[in-house]
Amino acid sequence: MLSSHLLICLIGLPQLILIVQGDGMIEVFKWKQMDFYNRGDGLNVVPVNQGHQGTSRPDRPLNSAPVVFPGKYSRGKRESLTSRDSLQGVRSRIGANTDNADAPYIPYNNVPMGATHYRGRLFVTMPRRRVGIPSTLNYIDMSRDGIEQSPKLHAYPNFALNQFNESSLNLVSVYRTTVDACQRLWFIDTGMLEYPNNRQQIRLPSIWIVDLNTDRVLKRFEIPESLVETGRGLASLTIDVEPNKCGDAFAYIPDLVYRRLYVYHLSDDRIWAFEHNYFNFDPLAGDLDIGGQVFRWDDGIFSTTLGPRQPDGSRDVYFHPMASTNEFVVSSRVLQQESNAARSDHGNDFRVLGSRGPSTQSTMHDYDPRTGVIFFAEIQRNGVGCWKSSKPFTVENHGTVDSNASDMIYPSDLTIDDEGTIWVMSNSMPIFIYSTLDTDVYNFRIWKQTTTKAKRGTVCE
Repeated sequence: MLSSHLLICLIGLPQLILIVQGDGMIEVFKWKQMDFYNRGDGLNVVPVNQGHQGTSRPDRPLNSAPVVFPGKYSRGKRESLTSRDSLQGVRSRIGANTDNADAPYIPYNNVPMGATHYRGRLFVTMPRRRVGIPSTLNYIDMSRDGIEQSPKLHAYPNFALNQFNESSLNLVSVYRTTVDACQRLWFIDTGMLEYPNNRQQIRLPSIWIVDLNTDRVLKRFEIPESLVETGRGLASLTIDVEPNKCGDAFAYIPDLVYRRLYVYHLSDDRIWAFEHNYFNFDPLAGDLDIGGQVFRWDDGIFSTTLGPRQPDGSRDVYFHPMASTNEFVVSSRVLQQESNAARSDHGNDFRVLGSRGPSTQSTMHDYDPRTGVIFFAEIQRNGVGCWKSSKPFTVENHGTVDSNASDMIYPSDLTIDDEGTIWVMSNSMPIFIYSTLDTDVYNFRIWKQTTTKAKRGTVCE
């Protein structure tokens, strides 16, 4: 007769085997439409830490607003248009709760893009691609709202700083954020309102650093117009810094529109730009079929992530264009020398690692130091892929953590927090651009999984 202990083990065996075979992403939050504690209409009950209550105003530049160069896209150059600029299907819709096209909050137009977790706060970005967006940088208080299925967003660091009409130093539009080893939140403000048929670069794009212990802005660096014509290609950044050398940080900033890689050095307060053929899109990888939408994009270099630190202090910087299935690498030693950016030939400093395989176009990717695995947000597969960095970069060594064509439509962001948890945002972006979102279904989701569980049962073990 089996002992009770053995019987319990046998009963639990199928579940144990399932876990060993691999754990997919866990859904944390989902929204049909996004909502905020402060919509900017003065009607909401807002927690004390949200600051300025706001007034009812159009979410567009005022005639008296501080504008750097209104209506000017570049310094006398032809504006760089991409395949995303097609007007087919592009629309800006008024929400069901208002008939005012100038309302500060239009639910339908709020599409989240980035998700970064840091010690109980989940930062969610809302780039201003349409009118009616109350705040571009937000967070979810996990201790207060973590049990909600569709929590409202708090403006970060406060509501007032998110009102671009009130000051030339305020936030305009943020795509993604990242947290460095010194407990600081970094992000790029593109300075651009990407309204259909009315795109306006109302500020110079800028690099921001916020102390997450005090929520105080530590740095705002305006990127010179001589270097960056428009900010709309600055959708992400990666920070290279050691915890005991916080002042000596480098930021690597891809430009998906102009296909450049910018390097910002905090201690010198300088920025420079690299150009390379590997930053361009692959013309054979730009045809996409996502969420029932068939279209073509030509996004260049989109994401960077850092490998482990080498004995000489350098790190491999992995990068890829979004319209590509290839991965590339360059040493941080190359990028951190400003003089290298002026070279006409980079020799073999930039290298091709290889291809991830068919339909593996990726927005963001991130390296996990605990497992040595790089995880990829893969838009064609509507899921998450992986590669163990100690193995050759081949199709056979590229694994699948999760794939969900019905719920994980267009994973727009993937970040790994300091606790070893992957966070993924999926936002149905192609449907929003080329068709119409069904506001009766869940369009936006945030997922998570520990890196150790995510790699189980895959070739990334």
